[in-house]
Amino acid sequence: MFCRAVSHRLGLLASPKATFRSARALSTLSSNPHIYVFKHPLDSSRSLLSFLPTEPPNVDLSVGTTTSVPPTPDTFVENRHFHPILQSVLAAHAVNDPLVKQQAAAFASPGGFNLGSNKGSGDGAGGANHQAGMGGANRGGWIHVSDERNPPDWGRIAWPEDIFGSVEVDGDGALIGNWQDSGTYRMVTREGILCLSPYLREKLVQRLKELEIEIKQRT
Repeated sequence: MFCRAVSHRLGLLASPKATFRSARALSTLSSNPHIYVFKHPLDSSRSLLSFLPTEPPNVDLSVGTTTSVPPTPDTFVENRHFHPILQSVLAAHAVNDPLVKQQAAAFASPGGFNLGSNKGSGDGAGGANHQAGMGGANRGGWIHVSDERNPPDWGRIAWPEDIFGSVEVDGDGALIGNWQDSGTYRMVTREGILCLSPYLREKLVQRLKELEIEIKQRT
């Protein structure tokens, strides 16, 4: 699958046929043109994937490495330093993401859905009634923040492997915060690689650039 953060919301289609796209003379994934593809600086048999266009790439700030492009669950190896960075960005900024705010507003509507009652049950892609049953109006609870590579249908939740974590919401639809890592998210699935909303992707790239500067200053 290809990254549908914008096309899914707007009802547009994109072609997944090409393996690479060109961006400022750098190669990017066709499934997610915001992820750059480099030759691994230490292992010529692998490609390194990064949200930063810097050459040579910093291995510690990469998403991970792969022996095939596009990456698959069998060929991809996640950079163990990346997930904590991603989670720190989500914890700090998910409550301000317009898409998350839309979820919170729906949660508080008369026909809203409460995603908190069985949080962590692993009942992926289930209906809203599997999560609470009585709706979210005038009740507090949790909503899931999930990957855009495989958006669930309205009123249903994503598969556990696509859920980054959850944020708490009050009965009026206001996001309280209190981010909780799902512990089930997978960076690459058969549906594709990590795909963030435009807002969260911007915040992630901003954080990675800050870390890149810090690393260069230490060396």
